[in-house]
Amino acid sequence: MINKASWSIMTLSAIGVAIYALALLIEPNIRPLFVQNLFLHFPNFTKIHFLGGAIAILIGAFQLSSSIRRKYLYLHRILGRIYVGSVAFGGLSGFILAVNSVGGAWVQTGFALMAIFWLGTTLNAYRVILQRDVKSHERWMVRSYAVTLAGVTLRLYLGLSVVLGIKFIDAYPILAWLCWVPNLLVAELYLWFKLNKVQTFNKSSLSDSY
Repeated sequence: MINKASWSIMTLSAIGVAIYALALLIEPNIRPLFVQNLFLHFPNFTKIHFLGGAIAILIGAFQLSSSIRRKYLYLHRILGRIYVGSVAFGGLSGFILAVNSVGGAWVQTGFALMAIFWLGTTLNAYRVILQRDVKSHERWMVRSYAVTLAGVTLRLYLGLSVVLGIKFIDAYPILAWLCWVPNLLVAELYLWFKLNKVQTFNKSSLSDSY
């Protein structure tokens, strides 16, 4: 589905963020202030969100590997169900955390919409595969994992904002949108170029047959 180099970078990033999320669950002393606030006011929802997100981001990377999928189709199906369950728990708890988030309506709307898109794209991916529509399933999974990868991009942008000396209170309203909207746009561009490439190849093959 994606080339090996891109998949390797994406997977390593996903593993790193998954480990970090699990570390935040286990060790309170390393939690940033805004994460401490979440655990203080919404401990159960925060735990579910972090755990669901960590599982989804880890599993999703391997689900996108076409070579792994071809070799281990049965495992792919089992992991797919776990991925959907993880997103369901992570997305629902994320929505609750979003509407109660600090930073005002802009932050709350950004993260709430992210949770809705996360749930919607994932459930659509599951719905179409139940209908045996593999191509549509692949496209919806790309969109779903693009939102899942907000866990990576959010932390990248948070780190960048610290390096640039931007205060958290100023960066957070922007990051509530920046961490996932561009991801979806990139996913759509990827799918558009891939579809056009297939159509061009098919037209070329049809011309060669005459």
